[in-house]
Amino acid sequence: MASSRGGDGERQIHVLAVDDSSVDRAMIAKLLRSSKYKVTAVDSGKKALELLGLEPNVNMIITDYWMPEMTGFELLKIVKESSELRQIPVVIMSSENVPSRINRCMEEGAEDFLLKPVRPSDVSRLCNRMR
Repeated sequence: MASSRGGDGERQIHVLAVDDSSVDRAMIAKLLRSSKYKVTAVDSGKKALELLGLEPNVNMIITDYWMPEMTGFELLKIVKESSELRQIPVVIMSSENVPSRINRCMEEGAEDFLLKPVRPSDVSRLCNRMR
């Protein structure tokens, strides 16, 4: 078995998880970490943007759709309008399956839309979306 240090020179993929629910945040972080991702979890879009300003080496953003202050959709739009951040894939999560909302997110450049609860199979599908 390969060591978890990534001795083969593989860098660890860094995912920024954004969710105002501490339960959902812990769950998605645990799922991502079990897939060997490095996870930074924050509870708002505002904190996500602050973090991206300090540490832009994030390989993917996974965000809840409904959050106070700034929705995941608004976060997605800000990221996609930023020349420094637009290349980062953004995945939206929601417990509500609303096709028009999903389409709007995809049109704005979301990489994927996951329905909560997020399953391990969803996480493995994300691997193929990393840049």
